[in-house]
Amino acid sequence: MNLPPPRPDAGPLRRMCWIFPDRESTRATDVWHAMFWDLYAEVAEDLGMSWTRHSPDAVAVDCTQRGRPRVYVDDEVVTPEDTLFITALYSLPYQQMDIFNQYALSAVLQQAGFYLPFPPETSLIGNDKLATLLHLGGSPVPPIPTVRIGTGRDVSRHLYEAALGNMTYPAIVKPAGWCGGGGINLARSQGDIRGLASLAQGGDTTLVVQPYLGDGTVDYRVYVIGGRPHTVLKRTPQPGSAVANASHGGILEFAAVPDELAEATAYFAERLPIPFFCVDFLHDGQRFWFSELEPDGVIPGVPGDPDRTVQRDVVRARFTAYRNAHAKHLADTAGGTPLFTPPTETS
Repeated sequence: MNLPPPRPDAGPLRRMCWIFPDRESTRATDVWHAMFWDLYAEVAEDLGMSWTRHSPDAVAVDCTQRGRPRVYVDDEVVTPEDTLFITALYSLPYQQMDIFNQYALSAVLQQAGFYLPFPPETSLIGNDKLATLLHLGGSPVPPIPTVRIGTGRDVSRHLYEAALGNMTYPAIVKPAGWCGGGGINLARSQGDIRGLASLAQGGDTTLVVQPYLGDGTVDYRVYVIGGRPHTVLKRTPQPGSAVANASHGGILEFAAVPDELAEATAYFAERLPIPFFCVDFLHDGQRFWFSELEPDGVIPGVPGDPDRTVQRDVVRARFTAYRNAHAKHLADTAGGTPLFTPPTETS
């Protein structure tokens, strides 16, 4: 693992190891490198750290000596003092076989004393859209009404329809735990939901059903860093599209945080005491709705930020918040004696 030279103000943290299932296609890998992975590594190096990707099987743990676990990443020893692990869960269809390994590894690393910006329980809340809305149900911005249905072997019995009595149509039907705009469909009747549920049965994919807010609904992603709203990624769908993600042709731009969303952030930060997460809101032309939580939301390059100034600033603030939280973790586990003075947000 090539590490950048240490900086005097960087403290002991040298590595940020992102645990991510190693199942991307070559095409997707090229896109992610260009869009944000390479920039993540550059910003980390500027801060005197490294940012590297590793599949769950790259981590090995030797616990043959009681109370002295030794953790290896690609054959190299890492310690809670010099390394943190980014362990937000990913569960796209081609990653299904990795879900248990991701959760189990997160639990092992947590028990071994490592600082995790996304502890396992956070991924449980963030990966299921209804779990998110229930956990954050007191949001000052109302959560969008949601029904969650399973699609197992008895889907043809339509027993889930008992939960759809209050649903209005057209409705959005999407997987409960995917990301990136994948699997989002518009259902104009309960019959459409039957067809989508039968297709989802092929992958035993749990679905959520939500009222469609109308054409032109705009998605506002608030980056919450260190408990405060930092920046908004505004995503506007193409005409006639129900999806605003870039993968579906959505128009992306960074924007100031609307006052209503800035005021709501205090609630989210209290309920999610982690250094970085994203909250997605939908605006139907008249009001905001709380849509979902993205614990490891992408910080992309956008056309309106050609020099990547805003993107770099958000990433830098995120990694600085990780470093500060890691310092606090070390201080807390050392009995309250700080091992170094945490840098400021502007360092």
